[in-house]
Amino acid sequence: MVVGSCQLRLVIPASASLKDKRRVVKSLCQRVHRRFNVSVAEVDTLAAATVATLGICCVANRRQHARDVLEAVVRWVQGQSEGDVVVFDWEV
Repeated sequence: MVVGSCQLRLVIPASASLKDKRRVVKSLCQRVHRRFNVSVAEVDTLAAATVATLGICCVANRRQHARDVLEAVVRWVQGQSEGDVVVFDWEV
């Protein structure tokens, strides 16, 4: 059993408050979970209104499959960025 994890740092430029940020982050987490069947949670920078850090985790039977899934999540999030969310940095 392999557990893969990814940390994704996002910038939310249109967010003026923590309420705006929570709305965007919650929606993104739900969409990622539904599409890829991975666990997603905001794990850091909770008090910053324009920055979010997401932790993404998946379980697989092969290391390469876990990495492929996590990289697909990152590519998908980057493609979903319509100005609401900008991927600042990530590491698998």
